[in-house]
Amino acid sequence: MKKMILIGRSECGKTTLRQALKGKEIHYEKTQYVNHYDVVIDTPGEYAENNTLSHALALYSYEADIVALLINATEPYSLYPPCVAAVANRPVIGIVTQIDAEGANADQGVEWLDLAGCERIFKVSSYTGEGIWEILEYLREAGDTLPWDKKEDAEKPRVVFSTKSVTFLGEDFDNTMIVS
Repeated sequence: MKKMILIGRSECGKTTLRQALKGKEIHYEKTQYVNHYDVVIDTPGEYAENNTLSHALALYSYEADIVALLINATEPYSLYPPCVAAVANRPVIGIVTQIDAEGANADQGVEWLDLAGCERIFKVSSYTGEGIWEILEYLREAGDTLPWDKKEDAEKPRVVFSTKSVTFLGEDFDNTMIVS
């Protein structure tokens, strides 16, 4: 499987997406430093938000086959300047996360990532599994074994354990929820 680095603001869903791609239960974890997980490099949002730390993202991107720029579907603005993907010497994809969140505007996220220069853009919900299969298929290489055998299994709702309160589809949840 191609190795992918996840880049985006804090709370945009990088760590949650990593867990969903692996087929694991979703646990809230605040990423404090750059983490390598098999085929995913998970980065803290502060690295993308801070000019001083952002240089590290360029260095870590050399360890990946794919650079993934993430944007939350509820964000009021884009972190990425136009044509930023041109500075990478790796393929750059875009991922719009939290497409099922209240007030989500996935199409706006797609427009921003297109403007940033992403060559392919995925819309996903890590909670419901929507869009996970497409990303796995994109990253798949010959001989790879995926966590699931078919799309229907990849796009099943996840069990979510969280240490923070979540509003999802108009309802408030604390600690554990099963998204259906």
